[in-house]
Amino acid sequence: MGKKIVITVEVIVLIAVIIGTYFFFTKQETKSTDKKETNQTTQTTTSTTSKEADPLDELMDKMSLEEKVGQLFFVRVPEINQIEDVQAYHLGGYVLFSRDTDGETQESLRQKIASYQEASEIPLLIGSDEEGGTVTRVSQNPNLAAQPFASPQAIYAASGWEGIVADTKQKAALLSDLGINTGLFPIADVATDPNAFIYDRTIGLDAQGTSEFVEKVVTTLKEAKSGSTLKHFPGYGNNRDSHVEIVTDDRPLAEVEADYLPFEAGIKAGADSILVSHNIIASIDSDAPASISTKVHEVLRNQLNFDGVVMTDDMDMAGLANFISQEEAGLKALQAGNDLVMSSSYQQQIPYVIQAVQNGDYSEEQLNESVRRVLTWKQQLGLI
Repeated sequence: MGKKIVITVEVIVLIAVIIGTYFFFTKQETKSTDKKETNQTTQTTTSTTSKEADPLDELMDKMSLEEKVGQLFFVRVPEINQIEDVQAYHLGGYVLFSRDTDGETQESLRQKIASYQEASEIPLLIGSDEEGGTVTRVSQNPNLAAQPFASPQAIYAASGWEGIVADTKQKAALLSDLGINTGLFPIADVATDPNAFIYDRTIGLDAQGTSEFVEKVVTTLKEAKSGSTLKHFPGYGNNRDSHVEIVTDDRPLAEVEADYLPFEAGIKAGADSILVSHNIIASIDSDAPASISTKVHEVLRNQLNFDGVVMTDDMDMAGLANFISQEEAGLKALQAGNDLVMSSSYQQQIPYVIQAVQNGDYSEEQLNESVRRVLTWKQQLGLI
């Protein structure tokens, strides 16, 4: 009898252990399955989120080499074949000068710009220098504006910073209404000599005052969803006109760096792009104009930490054209670190750059970095 009881107890204990073990492993397997499913769901969600967070990947994957190179050219509207060239060269944008607005009405200019956009597979940057005062590509036409925009100096003298903000709002509204999405302003140069080439185009204040001017213009343009361009890095100072000659800035580095302040203010305010001058900055790189100097662009990227679009000044200006051939200039500009080449000689420059990529003289990695910056800007402007 005693043995039977002991055996029965042992059997019961054994059965309990077996049942407990079964439920333990079943529970663990369920946890493992749930965890695996959760991980798979998380991975799927993360993958989907990542894909959604970078919509330009798909666009860039579909772009040919020719299309990518074309996006890096922000060119002066040609006198003929405007539509054909947008398509043939896959241009990144058109810059309007006075000849493109002369005689136009608001409606005719809107239609003209719309025709450019319709012809382009990737929407174009449409830019114009509407600084006010001596440079008014659009408002100089009485059909487009009641009167040309006044200079920043005149506005500031009459109405202070409130006037500057109001003026910028009016510019942004006019440009946007016409289909011009990129303002090639403000002037961030500091000039103290009234006889200096750039002086009349500046706000006419010291570096601190110019910084405040730049910050207000950039902020106002950003609120209006209009592109902004700080120019002319690294600062003209009191130098001569590089439109007509090669100009060398012989100032000590400390003086040149003092002119960075307005550019830094613009970057902090969210400036979309920075335009680089053709002046030779001896204290940084005495061998090449700033627009094709790697050293100058390293200052922008590494010292000022600017990660937006960098573009050249007009490549046809004598300050560069008298220094280097147009074909080589376009390539050198991109190799130096520009994302956009502003030019009228794109028909020669684009094939030259394409060949350079194929030969390995201009890396696909650098090409793709610049294309992404340009497309990101277009995305931020609501064009893509």
